[in-house]
Amino acid sequence: MSTVVVVRKGDSAAIAGDTLTTSASLKMLSKYEKANDKICRVNHSYIGFVGSAVTKLVFESLFKHEKEKGKLKFDGQVSIFEAFRKIHPILKEKYFLNPKDEEDDPYESSQLDALIANKHGIFGVYSLREVFEYKRFWAIGSGQDFALGAMYAVYDQIDSAEEIARIGVTAGCEFDKNSSVPYTLYSLKLKNGTGESNGHEEA
Repeated sequence: MSTVVVVRKGDSAAIAGDTLTTSASLKMLSKYEKANDKICRVNHSYIGFVGSAVTKLVFESLFKHEKEKGKLKFDGQVSIFEAFRKIHPILKEKYFLNPKDEEDDPYESSQLDALIANKHGIFGVYSLREVFEYKRFWAIGSGQDFALGAMYAVYDQIDSAEEIARIGVTAGCEFDKNSSVPYTLYSLKLKNGTGESNGHEEA
């Protein structure tokens, strides 16, 4: 799995993720894998994925080649739900998604967990296309518990969304066996700011 976190504080938001890839007992550190970033940019949104390593490649391909790209909006809970509702049949038809999960699930699974950061806020998307908007921070992946605890401990003491995200992802990398530094981090202004990226950091 992984550790991916999102944070909003003041007029800024940040998203960060570790760079380790694992398969059963095998781990592949970032020094062995060139494409180790778990976060991709779609228009003005950053989306971080956990789970199967192919998921990010699938979405990079989808966003590059599908005509739907221009119709997909990530500016709120409903629009993100609609975007992933449109994406689901494409995943099945063109990317061979196996939607089967638990027999008693009420809907087909999209087999993904993701966090989104953009000028409109920070959001989470889950396998049944549930969408949540977060007010402060959140984390996903096998390092989730460590990251949430670390960010909870510092959120009220630190003004920087970047620094809180850095602390969260670093805690996940420190204690979760399926997460490792270096991490990647992206920050941006919320919509009362410019909405443009403040830059990319790898540390």
